[in-house]
Amino acid sequence: MQTTIDVTRTTAPKAKPKDSELRFGTVFTDHMALMSYAEGSGWSDPHIIPYGPISLDPAASVLHYAQAIFDGAKAFHGEDGVIRLFRPKKHLERMSGSARRMCIPAFDAERVLDALLTLVDLDREWVPKASGTALYIRPVIIATEPFLGVRPSKDYLLYIILSPVGNYYAEGMSPLRILVSDRYVRAVEGGVGAAKTAGNYAASLNAHRACARRSPICWQNTTRPSRSIRTSAPCWSTSSP
Repeated sequence: MQTTIDVTRTTAPKAKPKDSELRFGTVFTDHMALMSYAEGSGWSDPHIIPYGPISLDPAASVLHYAQAIFDGAKAFHGEDGVIRLFRPKKHLERMSGSARRMCIPAFDAERVLDALLTLVDLDREWVPKASGTALYIRPVIIATEPFLGVRPSKDYLLYIILSPVGNYYAEGMSPLRILVSDRYVRAVEGGVGAAKTAGNYAASLNAHRACARRSPICWQNTTRPSRSIRTSAPCWSTSSP
């Protein structure tokens, strides 16, 4: 793949897991892509480095005010040996919408897509081949300016990591038991429910912890009067999300 992105390859490749042992989101590939933003100079050019920890100031805005967004896409290994991504441009369009809602500066989706594709190509040997598996692609933007105060950050980090995954739920593609929650609320009218932002998922943790098992939650419409629904009674969906 032809690219102008600067790539620093790892000198210590990791052992790759067997497809049959894959869970969701616990193993990560050898490399990650990075871009940074500074007010006045905009987004830097993307570059790829070996996967590893990132450094944050203890006062970084994301740690205090949760100015963070992410998205998730997948790459699949075809029977013909070709690696295919499912709608990566649409995922970046959604991420752009999340950025607008969370006051994060607009990014060049084509540059990010180039970085994403280059990263997947570099770590293509990590794409699992077994049915029901995929290479999960997680782009993230976090606010990195060190300050205390409620306002949008002036500095940001965009990074992309990859993870070979199995099914998200243990049931795979079998029908799922869904908990209908009438106690906890994930999003409200006028809020940030349409954005893939960290706080939305933090708001769901209590409801998930209330489940005896790892089940998806059916959130009720909070603009209507609540109804009495037994949260312990499961209903059924026909497929995994």
